[in-house]
Amino acid sequence: MELRDMEIFLTLAEELHFGRTAERLRVSPARITQAIKKQERQIGAPLFERTNRTVRLTPLGRQLRDDLWPVYTGLRDGMRRAKLAAQGITAVLRVGMLPFNVHDLRPYWDTFRTRHPQWRLRIQQASFVDPFAGLRRGDLDVLVCWLPVEEPDLTVGPVLFTDPRVLAVAADHELTRRIAISLDTLADFQHADTPARPDYWFDGYIPPHTRSGRRIERGPVVRNADEVLTLASTGELVNVFPAHMRRYWNRPDIAYLPISDVDALPYALVWRTETENDLVRALARVAADLGTLAA
Repeated sequence: MELRDMEIFLTLAEELHFGRTAERLRVSPARITQAIKKQERQIGAPLFERTNRTVRLTPLGRQLRDDLWPVYTGLRDGMRRAKLAAQGITAVLRVGMLPFNVHDLRPYWDTFRTRHPQWRLRIQQASFVDPFAGLRRGDLDVLVCWLPVEEPDLTVGPVLFTDPRVLAVAADHELTRRIAISLDTLADFQHADTPARPDYWFDGYIPPHTRSGRRIERGPVVRNADEVLTLASTGELVNVFPAHMRRYWNRPDIAYLPISDVDALPYALVWRTETENDLVRALARVAADLGTLAA
């Protein structure tokens, strides 16, 4: 099996959805289907059970996933290291971003690169679905995410910035007639939910109750900000976001309203404790030296 075919199989084994797999790998769904059918013909048995609604690994598929993963990661990492060595780069620090304000954090990135020209800094958007999976799989070295993070295998580093929270609503929503929104108002409307995340962590982002005890209802399950904003633009829900969304996701069909009585959201560096290394410590040192950026 070639490296690309391994990648297709392992990505589908993770996503369990042909469309999301194709989007993630930037190929057509037909390419994913063809690759999986070819693999199943070569092996002589199904790797996935498919229905109109679900995709699941067969027992054989689970066995192949477990056997292939260390082989694939070893080959991928070996090729990456060889390419970097040819360029004089000795290591790469992979930073996942849950917020969208990569440009605002340039002082950290630029200082790290100036101090450590032998290392490459790779910054990528991370998913808020199962947010710590990338650290635990080894796909990321550091994650920038909101607090609190109370995971026994993760270390919380310096806070990079804090951001006020705003409410995203349809541009013609009734709430746009108000100057500001109170937390208690949120209980009158439905909000997005997301799968596979710690409850306490998501509650830190959107409180489950208002100060008066009213429940803040969570409704449609979403997987990314695009889905949230699409549902908000049609009036199906409203949703809390950090205030930098007003600059980075400015849309004519969305209004961002300030929330008057909720604390700013802190974002910090987080990494897996047992994989901490010189690169992770170097970025944490940069963050500590520069301090928390002003909002």
